[in-house]
Amino acid sequence: MFAYYMHLAWRSVKRTPVISSLMILTLAVGVAVSMTMVTLQHVMSNNGLAEQNNRIYALQLNSASTGPASSTNTLKNGLPYLLSYRTAMALLDSNIPEHQIAMHRWAAAVSLQDNRVKPSKEVIRVTTKDFFALFGVPFIYGKVWDKQADYDAQYQVVLDRPTNERLFNGENSVGRSIQLNGKPYQIVGIVEEFAPQPSVQDLSQGAFGGNAGIYLPFGLHRALSMMPYGTMSCSITGDNIQFPTDPVEQYNFILQNRCFWLQYWAELPTAQSKTAFVDYVTGYYEEQRKNDFFEREFKYALSTPSEWLELNGVVSNDTRVMTWMALTFLVVCIINSIALLLAKLLRQSSEAGVRRALGASRSAIFSQNLLESGLIGILGGVLGIGFSQLGLGFVRMLVSRDEAQVVYSDAYTIAITVLLALLASMLAGCYPAWRISKTSPAQSLKSQ
Repeated sequence: MFAYYMHLAWRSVKRTPVISSLMILTLAVGVAVSMTMVTLQHVMSNNGLAEQNNRIYALQLNSASTGPASSTNTLKNGLPYLLSYRTAMALLDSNIPEHQIAMHRWAAAVSLQDNRVKPSKEVIRVTTKDFFALFGVPFIYGKVWDKQADYDAQYQVVLDRPTNERLFNGENSVGRSIQLNGKPYQIVGIVEEFAPQPSVQDLSQGAFGGNAGIYLPFGLHRALSMMPYGTMSCSITGDNIQFPTDPVEQYNFILQNRCFWLQYWAELPTAQSKTAFVDYVTGYYEEQRKNDFFEREFKYALSTPSEWLELNGVVSNDTRVMTWMALTFLVVCIINSIALLLAKLLRQSSEAGVRRALGASRSAIFSQNLLESGLIGILGGVLGIGFSQLGLGFVRMLVSRDEAQVVYSDAYTIAITVLLALLASMLAGCYPAWRISKTSPAQSLKSQ
């Protein structure tokens, strides 16, 4: 029976090509516009650290100056999203978190001593050894540097799998060296690629700019006078405080004062560990406030990955509003499809009346016409996939290069596109199918 109804539906579509094509096109456009925005929101709101959402936290402190000269960047909660070097080092002295990290981005020219690979400028993650354990990044070869490398200069490096494949054809390169700005660094480990989209662990350079494939120990700061590749803001007040002109003194000044350029994450899996850590942070803050390092009242935030995405405005209100507008446009398209389908089926009411006179039930007439709506929906969904790809291509032209790399449909959004088109067509077909199933056999035969 299903095959018979499908045959009748296809014949009906072919019999009225113009109005059927208009219905398919209307649904395709409505679904494409909706799914373009839904796909964009799906990509932007993805949480690559969702499994650790109740274990790891990003820390913020109310460390900005109270003076008008403060230029500290803050998030929605009014707190700076980065910490100073002095604060980060004090927090790393705590043994309360299971794992904790301080980190920032850096940049260097990467090359090999034998020049087999063309030198290139790469973004590098400078971090403490717990980075891989905290974010669950598994090692393929080797291991992480030792704890002392977080404090002393040890010229070691960890590569991720894609970087190792590019430089060493995927071989076990532990023990070999790469050059950063012409200086050799010994490879101590190879890890799997860690590149969540958005880059939840580092949103300081936008939603998709925080991933890196090369990792350096945190203890190299002083030896290399490392400056962050990206955001740094200073909140320094006082008539007697002047920024040094000598490079060495200037760097030491940045390390010891309220210059914000480091991110800090801690793993606090239990309520007890979280409470103990907050007590530690409170004690540190109040002590430093007495020493005039902090000026404001104590305030902090510990944000889970999902809260961190929200605080950083990864999914903006504009995106949400445009998504709702797109779905409203789909509703308008469904209403237009109802009108078109009703006009089409009413023209075929005499045929339905004859079928009723020959013994077809109302439910059979209703089912057959609803199936025709479903066929139109499937065709509209397939066409809508093509239109949505054009829409996403247009979006990629408007956003940054990092964002453009991830603005693509996946199997999930493609399946949703077809299902949405099918659902829209079925909704559009319910009323016309019900109307046509109410056709009186006597009246239809009389009109014939």
